[in-house]
Amino acid sequence: MKPVDVGGQAVIEGVMMKKKSAYAVAIRKPDKEIVIDKKEFTSFAEKVKLFKLPILRGMLAFVESLIIGMRILTYSAEFFEVEDEKDKEPGKVDKFFNKVFGDKLDKVVIGFSVVLSILLAMGLFILLPLFISQLLKDYLPNPNLINLADGVVRVVIFLSYLKIISLMKDIQRVFQYHGAEHKSINCLEHEEALTVENIKKHSRLHKRCGTNFLLIVVMMSIIVLMIIDVRTFWLRLGVRLLCLPLIAGLSYEIIKWLGRSESKIAKIIAVPGLWLQNLTTREPDDSQIEVAIAALKEVLEKDEEDHQVCAQ
Repeated sequence: MKPVDVGGQAVIEGVMMKKKSAYAVAIRKPDKEIVIDKKEFTSFAEKVKLFKLPILRGMLAFVESLIIGMRILTYSAEFFEVEDEKDKEPGKVDKFFNKVFGDKLDKVVIGFSVVLSILLAMGLFILLPLFISQLLKDYLPNPNLINLADGVVRVVIFLSYLKIISLMKDIQRVFQYHGAEHKSINCLEHEEALTVENIKKHSRLHKRCGTNFLLIVVMMSIIVLMIIDVRTFWLRLGVRLLCLPLIAGLSYEIIKWLGRSESKIAKIIAVPGLWLQNLTTREPDDSQIEVAIAALKEVLEKDEEDHQVCAQ
């Protein structure tokens, strides 16, 4: 098997594939037509070389993936607006924001969405476990046990969250596209032609999946935060916020190593994340695989074009 530097994400009725400095989003519209949007993307690391260093590159990749993710989710949602909403006259609030921000409104909305997502994630996976473990401190006098309780609560919340959203019908379709994304990349890594029949043979699980990354972040946070001995609520909160970029950076390095390595240790470490993908992926149908193929071929063609330009 040949690892490839391609990542992806499932969106509403579609798939995004990213390779180096470009990404392509393929969407199956309500009329069954597949539309593709291809974009250039220049990482901030190209401007500031410091962010190409280990750990720092993971911190940056985490932020940039959030930005791209919100951008493509917004794009895919545009095809599935309720018809009544399309014909409705913009309200006063819509007119005000259009007047203030003009052509930059989409960027403002994406930026706001990223910030809101981060705040909600921090509330659910940092503040809530911290609050619960703080209530237990009188019963757990050892600070390591308090931090361990914090971590266990965080794991339970994370798994419960994934289980709950996996029961939603609309999310299940997104998870099918997630499966199509993984199966397509697995097919590419096995150097087989990107056809529906070939892709159907491959696993819907992948070691470099974002689900693996999130699980590693959760587990890594337990290890890192058990090392630091602070007991007051505000100090513990401050430590968690300050350590979050470090934890994300370390987790990124681990997920990249898992993608490259075929060692027994790597396979053992990858097992929990692969198991968890049984929740976050579903077997796709042929039409969903066709969408994944369209996105993947588009981004691969772009990469080939770049190689040809460089060779000239």
